[in-house]
Amino acid sequence: MNNFNFKELTVYKKAFSLAMEIFKISKLFPSEEKYSLTDQVRRSSRSVCANLAEAYRKKRYPAHFISKLTDCDSENSETGVWIDFAFECGYIDEQILNSLRAKNEEIGKLLNHMINNPDKY
Repeated sequence: MNNFNFKELTVYKKAFSLAMEIFKISKLFPSEEKYSLTDQVRRSSRSVCANLAEAYRKKRYPAHFISKLTDCDSENSETGVWIDFAFECGYIDEQILNSLRAKNEEIGKLLNHMINNPDKY
């Protein structure tokens, strides 16, 4: 899998899709959240994909690869916290919360599989 494109990974596709969904949903957040919740949830969700790209460039160094994957996982976890804040602040309803949480958790499981089985990627 030396020439494998990270954009073909299921986790990348799911993380990219979630980041875009969060972008669209967060357009509806109040303007006073622009520099806090809105920017933070967008940044952390996009960072999952960006860190995955960086991880793939470090695949030849297993420890660096795993380290970057843990960065992906950290950003994904942070995204989950911002999703919870969006719900508690009343910016998203329970149906959207549950949908975003499920996607966020699935991405976390996929990342953890990569972290625990780096040689498969």
